[in-house]
Amino acid sequence: MTESFTALTIDAARRAVAARLRQAAIESAELDARLLIGAVLELDLTGLITAAARLLTPDEAAALDALVARRIEGEPVARILGVKEFWGLPLHLSGDTLVPRPDTETIVEAALQSFAGASLPGEPRPAEPLPRLSLQRASGPQRIADLGTGSGAILLALLSEWPDAQGVATDISLDALRTARGNAARLGLADRAGFVACNYASALQGPFDLIVSNPPYIRSADIAALDREVREHDPRRALDGGADGLDAYRTIAQQAAALLAPGGALIVEIGQGQDDEVAALMRSAGLTTDGAPKPDLAGIARAVIGRRPGG
Repeated sequence: MTESFTALTIDAARRAVAARLRQAAIESAELDARLLIGAVLELDLTGLITAAARLLTPDEAAALDALVARRIEGEPVARILGVKEFWGLPLHLSGDTLVPRPDTETIVEAALQSFAGASLPGEPRPAEPLPRLSLQRASGPQRIADLGTGSGAILLALLSEWPDAQGVATDISLDALRTARGNAARLGLADRAGFVACNYASALQGPFDLIVSNPPYIRSADIAALDREVREHDPRRALDGGADGLDAYRTIAQQAAALLAPGGALIVEIGQGQDDEVAALMRSAGLTTDGAPKPDLAGIARAVIGRRPGG
């Protein structure tokens, strides 16, 4: 298969990669082709365009062929490259971290809105939408906890928005914590982020103004039916939420109720159709759940917000 890329120009190789990926029924063939060839050549989009007429060397062709083979076998591009962008931040990945997904940015949006005083879904909205700059400049929480942080995506996104905030991220995986700590260092956020190995918040001491989490929420019996990119490449313990998918929320709701400052918020990502059950778990722990869950870009309820009364 290597011969198919040998002596091709960069532009022709990109088109050949895209065609091979389309044959494998990969929907994102064009984007994946650009990312893979860019990784081999260490070129961004501008560089690929500028050098479009250059011929690939035999070594470059062989390297590209190897990456394409991995993609055709179902390995996500983010896993192949070891990096995924989240909230505009490039995050390195490891085998013990989920690939950050756009849906999870809903947690960041909900937190920014909540602490900026912007309305959440189900509440009256202001006459004019709040620009993103006003959310960034608004006074935010001082202490944040991210439970089951993985790559550090949520905490680091929030710290990038709130320059006065301090945060702590937890995970039961030491490998994930090393990855998250490395991401914090690369983004210049290490001096405001701490990392603790524990089960959700079991080793933390409050109070926190904001607790966030994207916990495992897939029912154990449903994991076998997930897309193979998720089923075969994301860590199972970051997916498996137990028999009903709610095991993590039972723990987190109780822990958060004890650790939040009065008026502090708990914001969690949920799976489709879990909003009522997760909200009920929050209320049973003593939190309030004013307002409807925040939907993702597809309109699916994705973030449930609870608060400790008072404040």
